[in-house]
Amino acid sequence: MRGLHEAANPRHRLRVEHDQHTLLVHLSDEDGHGWSTIAIDRATRQWAVAQSRRQSDTARRAYDRLYSGGPVPSSRAAR
Repeated sequence: MRGLHEAANPRHRLRVEHDQHTLLVHLSDEDGHGWSTIAIDRATRQWAVAQSRRQSDTARRAYDRLYSGGPVPSSRAAR
């Protein structure tokens, strides 16, 4: 996992992890109390997003939405 944080606000973080098939981009809320995760399929570049208080929950939900055909943002559905 790779991570960055804002110099003036270290609670605002960005983390990236990947495996052979999927990229997961985790972005914390400005106050560090919640997370948004974007799951991206490396082969197709299709993506899904989830938001929650815990990073592990957002990662699981975004991954599940990407690969199980769950609800996705309308911008992806319009592709």
